[in-house]
Amino acid sequence: MWKKSKVSDQTATGQVGIKKKSKVPGVMITQFIEELPEGQSHPDFIRKPIALTIQEGKLAIFKAIVLGDPTPTVTWARNNGDISDPKKYQTKFDPTSREHTIEMPNVSPEQADTYKCFATNEFGKATVTVILNVIEVGFKKNKANQESIATDPKELKAVLKRKSKVRPKTEVRKDGEIDPKFWEILLSSDKKDYERICAEYGVTDFRWMLKKLNEMKKEREQEQAEFIKSISTLKHIDVNPDGTASFELDFNLLDPSSKIFIYKDGEMIPYSQDIDIEMKHNLNQVGKKYIFTIRDLVPDDAGLYQLDIEDVNVFSTEFKIPMVDFLVKLKDVKAMEREDAIFECVLSKPLSKIMWVGKNNRLEQGEKYDITVSEDKLIHRLVVKDCMQVDKGIYAAVVGIKSCNAWLIVEADDNLDSKGKKKPRKTTQAGGAGADLAKIAAEQQVKLQKERDERIAAVKTASVEKEAAGAVDNSASSSSSADSSSAEKEVADVVDSRASASSSTDSSSAEKEVKRNDSVDTGLVRSVPDTSGKDKGEDDRTHFTNGESNVPIVRGEPAELAGNLSTSKANRDGEKLYSKVGHRQDNYVESVLKTSLNITDFPKFDPDDLHKFSKNVVVKVGQTASFKMPFPPQDSSEINWFKDGTELFDGGRIKVVKELNQSRLQIKECLRSDSGEINIQLKNPFGTAEAFSRLIVVDKPGPPQGPIEVIDSSSSVIELKWNPPGDTGGSEVTNYLVARQQVGQSVWKKVWDSSADRLSFRDRNVSHGEKYIYRIYARNSEGTSDPLETESIMTETLIFPGQPAPPKVVGVFKNCINLTWAPPEKDGGTKILGYQLEKCKKDTNQWVTLNQVNDPIQALKYAVKDVSEGSEYEFRVSAINMSGAGEPSAPSVMVCAKNPNTRPRFKDPIDFMVVRAGNSIRIKVDYEGSPQPDITWLKNNESVSPWVNIINVEDASTLVIPSSKYSDSGVYTIMAKNSSGQSSFDIEVRVADEPKPPGPVELEQVVYGKVIITWAPSPEQEKDDRLHYLVEERNSNTRVWRTIANRLFCNTYTASVHSGREYHFRVYAKNDMGFSDPSKSPTWGINELRVPLVTSLPAMITLERPPSILVPLKVHSPPQGYQLYMTCAVRGFPTPHVTWYLNGNCINTNNTYYITNTYGVCCMYIIRVGPEHSGEYRVVAVNSFGRAECSTKLRVKVEIKKRSRVPGVMITQYVKELPRGKTLPDFNRKPIALTVQEVQ
Repeated sequence: MWKKSKVSDQTATGQVGIKKKSKVPGVMITQFIEELPEGQSHPDFIRKPIALTIQEGKLAIFKAIVLGDPTPTVTWARNNGDISDPKKYQTKFDPTSREHTIEMPNVSPEQADTYKCFATNEFGKATVTVILNVIEVGFKKNKANQESIATDPKELKAVLKRKSKVRPKTEVRKDGEIDPKFWEILLSSDKKDYERICAEYGVTDFRWMLKKLNEMKKEREQEQAEFIKSISTLKHIDVNPDGTASFELDFNLLDPSSKIFIYKDGEMIPYSQDIDIEMKHNLNQVGKKYIFTIRDLVPDDAGLYQLDIEDVNVFSTEFKIPMVDFLVKLKDVKAMEREDAIFECVLSKPLSKIMWVGKNNRLEQGEKYDITVSEDKLIHRLVVKDCMQVDKGIYAAVVGIKSCNAWLIVEADDNLDSKGKKKPRKTTQAGGAGADLAKIAAEQQVKLQKERDERIAAVKTASVEKEAAGAVDNSASSSSSADSSSAEKEVADVVDSRASASSSTDSSSAEKEVKRNDSVDTGLVRSVPDTSGKDKGEDDRTHFTNGESNVPIVRGEPAELAGNLSTSKANRDGEKLYSKVGHRQDNYVESVLKTSLNITDFPKFDPDDLHKFSKNVVVKVGQTASFKMPFPPQDSSEINWFKDGTELFDGGRIKVVKELNQSRLQIKECLRSDSGEINIQLKNPFGTAEAFSRLIVVDKPGPPQGPIEVIDSSSSVIELKWNPPGDTGGSEVTNYLVARQQVGQSVWKKVWDSSADRLSFRDRNVSHGEKYIYRIYARNSEGTSDPLETESIMTETLIFPGQPAPPKVVGVFKNCINLTWAPPEKDGGTKILGYQLEKCKKDTNQWVTLNQVNDPIQALKYAVKDVSEGSEYEFRVSAINMSGAGEPSAPSVMVCAKNPNTRPRFKDPIDFMVVRAGNSIRIKVDYEGSPQPDITWLKNNESVSPWVNIINVEDASTLVIPSSKYSDSGVYTIMAKNSSGQSSFDIEVRVADEPKPPGPVELEQVVYGKVIITWAPSPEQEKDDRLHYLVEERNSNTRVWRTIANRLFCNTYTASVHSGREYHFRVYAKNDMGFSDPSKSPTWGINELRVPLVTSLPAMITLERPPSILVPLKVHSPPQGYQLYMTCAVRGFPTPHVTWYLNGNCINTNNTYYITNTYGVCCMYIIRVGPEHSGEYRVVAVNSFGRAECSTKLRVKVEIKKRSRVPGVMITQYVKELPRGKTLPDFNRKPIALTVQEVQ
């Protein structure tokens, strides 16, 4: 039952002062003066106490942290009572954490109240209130109102309602009775789990189960409707990656003040509703969601958990903890980038699935992780695919409350060939358990099978013994049924008595009905005398000859009492003498067995306290380490503390406090040497209990270990190497720092900071011939170590290379001069790294460098492009080694930047052009030649008309006819001539228009199976000698038009026909501009000219045909980032299956492409094309009669912005690299803005 506190008025009447608002909600501040002095402040709370709901008998603690200047005084009080009793209330202050606490050991329901915490100084007062609720356990005999509660039926009914319908583990269930837990679990489970739950509880009648379950669900929903609006999202209990277990559910309460109860195996458990309070159980509410969490999991946490609102059950879930251990644990894995990592473990019992955790996140099967389990379900494996740097960290395998973890270390690939490129995926795998897991699993499977066989044999043996014992009990009960009917009905317990060897065989199975005395501690057990019998005298009485000695027993363990009777008579007057007390006609048994049961306890610790104590205690050097261990109060118990096997005594830095129900150990001003194993020993005459923990004292690490090894000391670099520190300070070294001082200077400069796995440093920022001293520091989370210092290290002196040979000019152009040179004879003792080139313009004395020393020219040649046409230059070169650039060479000969004299040559001109009549003709031809050639244009070997515009610019000539006519067709010739020679080139120009359709089409059959198609010529035939005709056919079988003849320069064509079909023909005229409209023929097959067909067997018409491509794919060249549609048409029956390929790889399942097929029209859509989409696309159509395919190429234009020499011109380049001899379009002369007068 609950004991709730009464909340009184939190504001004192008559209080004088200025009210202030605190940053912490719920804190009331009263300032005593109007203005605070500078640097002073009123009290305030940094951390306020938090409301607490706790079970009776536990330790209740309120904590608070205050601030203020001067330091406030903290006091505690309660509304309805005082806190002066030191046994019930203990106030403390921890100077290290600055926490003020009030502790209430063995809290009782009378202490439930509203508590206040006051922080006061001379400038003000801060007050905060907090409520303590106590869950009362059991009934108390000394309470006056307990009797009224027990006697009042209405109150008793309310108390009984607080019990769960699930019976506690200690309550025995009748044979054949279904555990109520079965129905509670079914009411909150999914339908897919019904079969498993029924099998677990031995229920086989599914129809009866479903019928009763539906009735219970309706009843439960009606009960829940009194308190809940709606309920959803039921998530059963499961272990989380952080080591806790939780279950979730969403519901809306009709009354927010309704009480929520949590039961475990039918017994109420206390919980906290504040996540900041570290209790075992916590119920957190976020909106409509309620999350119940169990911390510090132990095996005893397994069981059935139920959430009730008032007296109505809302949700039930069973928490099962498999008793499994790890035979082979995970091992650390070191993998390279793009390599797979494997973690493996072996379990002691088969499980189909375990939880894998990576960096505190649950891992699932997918593209990144591959989770497998062996057939025997003992070997579990996790594969981390394609390891990258982000994948490194701790990975764990979790089975119930047990887990094992290991590190994944991902090493970078330092291959120089792959720098700057995407590294390829590796096919190798790293890691594994490093043992024969199959052998270990097979041995464990044999062991499990052996244990299973032993249990089966034991069950069979027990069943046989039970049947034999049942037969004996049946015979004994039949003979004593008349006597047992008159036994006393007030007997409370039945104790099994085991007779001694001298007693008869019948009395060994008899039962003694005894009445338990109210005082359990005395342990006095008496037999009940038969008051109806008569006194037979001392000689005829039966009494106990031994067994009246004190018997010590352990609390919670079974006790056995035994004694021998003084008489040797097993029967009297022909009737058996029973030890069972009862009325008999002629005799009675009057004997008293007096013995004292000394109930004692073995020393033991609470499992929750033991689990908390086992956690490591980590403190810094100089701080105080505290250990506390509660235990049940016991007499004559001895408490001892040990560190690494050595007993600790109170005194000096060590303080040992021994109280009635707990003991504490404090080690003040901890040193690194204090680290070790701490254990407490609880000892009494009946045994010893121990608990173990570990103290870890952390400090800054020691200096790195020397000596420092100088790996390299050249003129430009110093490389050092060292060893990690011998003492890491109790925590891992995170990084190393390197500082440098130049000899002769007093300043130390930090030059390097790296991770802990780097134990070497390469200093490239050094000067030649100088001396340096280095200091190396190790750092962890606690600070920086003392330095490890080197002696002075000197770099090498500078030795420069000699002079190269003067550069030679091997090629001269107007915008480029090609040079070569020979290496120097002396390299200065080191490798030549490259060369530095300089130029000097004629009539100047300034040498201009063409490249920097840190960017040397690797080859012995160079093309100088930074030159001006017509200017003269000379060049010189210097060799570069580790010391720098040497002395430059002698200058080269003076050379002028101009093109050499060459014969004119045309650059990739077109030789044929078609222009629609009326459009302009523009023929542009690029050429090159030196000196600039003269250009002449001819038409059909005659000079062009003066109406034709000729535009000549540097290296290009353009012929322009503004409006073309048929007469402008012909062969145009361009001639270029200079002093070096002459060249010419012919371009054929066709001026045409869309042709007109041919004349009427006529059909005639002369030969069986052949039809002659004739048509009148198109009017354009006389004007255009390139005009030709195309004939198409459609019959009643295919019903599609197909081309049967093309490029016909005549007006007739003979086609093949089949009897029984109708044919249609149409003729197109075609020239360089395109097709004309068709001229259609009359229908063939119904006119009188067809030859009569000889009918024979009926012809079978079938529509089945192999696939064919009606419209093939087209070539596409879209710019990068644009969308792309690619289509083709396919036919065939049955409908063919269409597959798209890119460079031989199927892309039907690639989400980058949107692919459709609608009635044979196949479309592929790309939202944004990129370079990765370039390549050959192929469409393959397949059905049962064959296959057809078509292909095309896609070239994505990469838009690269270029700068023109002419201002205002924008150039876009579509390819990354231009082919040799090709250039981008550019303007030599752009149009100029013009302002003219009207009519000009």
